[in-house]
Amino acid sequence: MIRKNKNFLIVLSSPSGGGKSTILNEVRKIRQDIEYSVSYTTRPPRGDEKDGVHYHFVDEAEFLHRREEGDFLETAQVFGHWYGTSISFIKDRLAAQHHIILDIDVQGAAQISSTSIPYIKIFIMPPSMKILRERLIKRSTDSLREIEKRLLIAKQEIQFIPQYDYLVINDELSCAVDDVLAIIRGEENRTNRYPDPIKDFLEEEE
Repeated sequence: MIRKNKNFLIVLSSPSGGGKSTILNEVRKIRQDIEYSVSYTTRPPRGDEKDGVHYHFVDEAEFLHRREEGDFLETAQVFGHWYGTSISFIKDRLAAQHHIILDIDVQGAAQISSTSIPYIKIFIMPPSMKILRERLIKRSTDSLREIEKRLLIAKQEIQFIPQYDYLVINDELSCAVDDVLAIIRGEENRTNRYPDPIKDFLEEEE
């Protein structure tokens, strides 16, 4: 029987308002075998966000203590708030043969690149800055001043695109979701995901 070491991190990044969270949720509806890594954050909940579901909401003192103790695979400070990914959760779920999908910014993604944990990195972006501005205005969660700040940071974040394995343009949501699913399926079947396929294939004849 041919064995496959297929489990890896799926890192999604995008500018604020780029649609990565929506795409992540749609991917998980279709691929229920993929687990979501719930990040820790010091920012307050928005809307109907629930602790332990959307984020682990903690104060800055607890977050920094966890960081000092080495509890995080990566951390980043974004718009004045800290975000981090639990390293114990990642290792446990990969050991249990699960993919894990993460919604993190370019700072955190860069830190993951320096680890030995298997990963793929996908950058999500709208077709244009104009459309990104329209989406940020439409979601009605930020002031116009805050939106302009997010757009300025978006111009900085897209400079990291060459450090990613894939780029998905989020013009039509369904197409972007299909693209991400296709990337995952393709990565699952890379030859380096198989420890020794030739030996495994022939061993029953021996």
